Amino acid sequence: MKFSLFTNYGSLNSPPVWNAVKSGLSKLGHTVDENNIDTDIPVIWSLLWHGRMIKNKIIWDKFRSQNKKVLVIEVGGIKRNTTWKVGINGINRLADFGPKNNDDARATQLGLNMRPWRTQGEHILLCLQHDKSEQWKDMPSLEQYVLDTVKQIRQHTDRKIIVRSHPRCILPAQLRLDNVVYEMPKQIENTYDDFDLNFANAWAVVSWSSNPGIHAVLNGIPAFVGEQSLAYDIANHDFSTINSPKTPDRQQWLNDYAHTEWTTEEIA
Repeated sequence: MKFSLFTNYGSLNSPPVWNAVKSGLSKLGHTVDENNIDTDIPVIWSLLWHGRMIKNKIIWDKFRSQNKKVLVIEVGGIKRNTTWKVGINGINRLADFGPKNNDDARATQLGLNMRPWRTQGEHILLCLQHDKSEQWKDMPSLEQYVLDTVKQIRQHTDRKIIVRSHPRCILPAQLRLDNVVYEMPKQIENTYDDFDLNFANAWAVVSWSSNPGIHAVLNGIPAFVGEQSLAYDIANHDFSTINSPKTPDRQQWLNDYAHTEWTTEEIA
């Protein structure tokens, strides 16, 4: 089978990952070239239609409209810039990452641990995400999303809400809403693109489909997410439970989550 890696449209830190993907596919006997639309399966970097990756949308639309597979590589969340998501036909919960019902060997290998479910907390952390991503398709503007989400939450609780912008997609306008404050991410010193994410005193985390929902449940904080989130199966979906969120067993979810990301050595 012929694969083409669209290396021209990857992030600045993508070259080692591209090399690993090329090595791994070649070892399996596939033909691998770069930036060639005449291929069986394209390999693209994320589904963020913005900046260096914006032209990936042309490739994505062309192949998916013909019901052809697309291999998507993306920055990971388990060990950022050390593990990388490798999925077919999507990202997050819409991607095919391979077999389910895995054992706990890889979660243990990665040192993935879960804190007990939290039973105390003061505020609700509403984490926004990049509106130029495929995962935000058919969603409202960020301002409207904040307004709608706060309104829904307010039907069930008057807890303080902290609205946190995505590091690379800052909320254009901070709406003046009762008992709502805004938080700007701060980059962690001496990192490529790591940002602070403080769960201290959080009662719950709201995240449509990005990493904060996953990190919340790993830290024992109930999450409220959309159906595209990888945390969906062990998260809450309805704000009517905001004062008594469900706290299910997470072990099988963790076992499978550990099989969504890989180091460059494993990919190769």
